[in-house]
Amino acid sequence: MTERDNSVDPLGRLREPTDPECDVFLTGTVFLDIIFTGLDSAPVRGTESWARGMGSSPGGVANMATALARLGLRTSLAAAFGDDHYGEYCWDALEQGEGIDLSLSRTVPGWHSPVTVSMAYEGERTMVSHGHAAPPLDGALPAGPPAYPPHARAAVASLVPGRSEEWVARAAGAGAKVFADVGWDDTGHWDLAGLTDLEHCEAFLPNAAEAMRYTRTECPRAAARALADKVRYAVVTLGSEGAYAVDGATGETAEVPAIQVSALDPTGAGDVFVAGFVTGTLAGWPLADRLAFAGLTAALSVQEFGGSLSAPTWGEIAAWWAHVQDHECQDPAALRARYAFLERLLPAPARPWPLRRAVPTIGFRPAPAP
Repeated sequence: MTERDNSVDPLGRLREPTDPECDVFLTGTVFLDIIFTGLDSAPVRGTESWARGMGSSPGGVANMATALARLGLRTSLAAAFGDDHYGEYCWDALEQGEGIDLSLSRTVPGWHSPVTVSMAYEGERTMVSHGHAAPPLDGALPAGPPAYPPHARAAVASLVPGRSEEWVARAAGAGAKVFADVGWDDTGHWDLAGLTDLEHCEAFLPNAAEAMRYTRTECPRAAARALADKVRYAVVTLGSEGAYAVDGATGETAEVPAIQVSALDPTGAGDVFVAGFVTGTLAGWPLADRLAFAGLTAALSVQEFGGSLSAPTWGEIAAWWAHVQDHECQDPAALRARYAFLERLLPAPARPWPLRRAVPTIGFRPAPAP
């Protein structure tokens, strides 16, 4: 776990006494992630593979919640936690370590935490997960969202084809900007009309493959333009090419190339990208700046292992910015042109780049008293 950097509030100049206490609300399943890195190839049946690196951290929806909190947004998470050591560790890491509001979350007696083992190699990852749905508690499913989400500036939803979540409409109706991503459609239908909650969304952020399938287009940029008929902001991630966005209200477009980095573990990078875009949108930044910031935070995250542990803080962004401007492989003028907006936000870097933060175990026992 890393010490949180609270020195930057990206919404500081916008805050009013009557504003909601919560900046972003989200709900979902928290996993205990165990990550192996430094594998030379995928594990082969009948053999034993040794990894050069290993880490553990809260995963699942915790990736997004942590990324938002580390960027200075007041984040509220509704989720179920097991009453095992894994659940206790995840709760403590999120509430005490990251400052995430868990007042809408619950610990479920007798329920073990969902677990994902992630193996990272060749810039990709393979995951194996296990878990059961949380049992009813006091007549309600604790893993589900509250009937009435808290008043918030924004909410993050993961859309599922053919399923509508009542809380999404209520959040949007109360004034929250809803940002949505989507997973792979295992049915193969790719029916955009089946994403019924899309009508309540401010922004939709699929990857290129998902966007093209849902819009029946052969170009991710064409897909973004088609999706902009459904939401205010259509953002399509292009992998190593960066990201492309369309403002459906004004017709403005923006495209920002990806930052080339040495990737250790891509787990959670998509969540970090969304968190960066949410931050820039709530702060009122220009569309291109939001894309650049989202891409930067995602790029910094893949250089660490662990989905939630890899999310950068403002201090880490400042350390990168101070380092990269003097790097011989970079064009300082181009960097300043693209990331000049960071100058008014970043604190003075307290530590040099690169920073290594993640701990490779669930936690150490406290040392015995002398």
